[in-house]
Amino acid sequence: MTLTAEQIEVTRLPSGLTIVTETIERVATVSLGAYVATGTRHESTAENGVSHFLEHMAFKGTERRSAAAIAEEIEAVGGQLNAYTAREHTAYYVKVLAEDTALAADIIGDILTHSTFEPEELERERGVILQEIGQANDTPDDIIFDHFQLTAYPDQPMGRPTLGTEAGIRDMKRGTLTDYMRRNYTTANTIIAAAGAVRHAEIVDLAARHFADLPTHAAPEAANATYLGGEFREPRDLDQVHIVLGFPACPYDHPDYYPTLLLSTLLGGGMSSRLFQEIREKRGLVYSVYSFTAPYSDSGLFGIYAGTGESEARELLPVTLAELAAVQRHVTEPEIARARAQVKASLLMSLESTGSRCEQIARQLQVFGRIIPMAETLGRIDAVTEADIRRAAQGIFRAKPSLALMGPASHVPGHAVIARQLAA
Repeated sequence: MTLTAEQIEVTRLPSGLTIVTETIERVATVSLGAYVATGTRHESTAENGVSHFLEHMAFKGTERRSAAAIAEEIEAVGGQLNAYTAREHTAYYVKVLAEDTALAADIIGDILTHSTFEPEELERERGVILQEIGQANDTPDDIIFDHFQLTAYPDQPMGRPTLGTEAGIRDMKRGTLTDYMRRNYTTANTIIAAAGAVRHAEIVDLAARHFADLPTHAAPEAANATYLGGEFREPRDLDQVHIVLGFPACPYDHPDYYPTLLLSTLLGGGMSSRLFQEIREKRGLVYSVYSFTAPYSDSGLFGIYAGTGESEARELLPVTLAELAAVQRHVTEPEIARARAQVKASLLMSLESTGSRCEQIARQLQVFGRIIPMAETLGRIDAVTEADIRRAAQGIFRAKPSLALMGPASHVPGHAVIARQLAA
């Protein structure tokens, strides 16, 4: 079965593997990737960190290639090979010149279906991941987001750190990796995407050959994500207190997805945003302050990050809460116009990258089951009204907050106080 929309084509093989391509004229490169719908939220307690461990081990040798050979083959043609782990998916991708597309598919297919997980390589990479965890723990404006996530979703997979814990990584066995990969890396759970100077039929043929050994059974469902909220505090001898204040928000397919995106942009998404202007420009309380959204398939988060000095923290939260209250009452048309322009420009600029377009079409298929035309997306952004944004703000900021603090935070009120102030 092949469906065509403009220059995007989708084919599903009898094995269940889905291939999607976007042909882009006037480029000489191809971005190709395997996007597997499994990540941190699919791990059991004992497996926490296994998705990220697998991502590392993918480049450490297959039945046909050593770790060095993988790197040498792709760099011999000037290609770029990488991967990342997220909460709901893991991606393995490569960018090459068009004439090296077959090599790209061969390497990605090889690492996903024939990795050997040699004991020596596994122990070496275990040490690398432990160093990565240590580095994150030593970076407060990084690790604070893990604490925020755990506070929002305590005692469940969605709240656990993507990197795993030191104890868990030290104890993780080879069988944990192979069992998890066999269980979750299946044709039904994987999309092969390519964008750039591609011919769809060629990509389909390459995928059929190089991913033929992927298991074909159905992948297990992820555990539900249940937002609970609360508070985390870790006193540290730091010059700044790092603060993340957040609330439950909507999933990808919710009608308030685009109102929430514009809300985040006008509230804390740029130098003209309310938080930046009020907290940094007018009061000089912070160097960095911004808001963000983290939508998932069945849940979502809206968050605000700020780093400030111990004495400035006393003023920071009341000012922030005043802005959260104000945006529920009134949003101006110039603000909405600026937010629309920022969001639309970001989306359209991303189309200039074959890598971004490759990921976009794969993730849209995984999340929505279809490719969403850019015209439809832009239309939804243009359709957002002031009432939509205020409604989204009221739904978000009147919910139970999650508060994560690291550093000298004695002047920062607790989440219960914050909740009462917002309710008032």
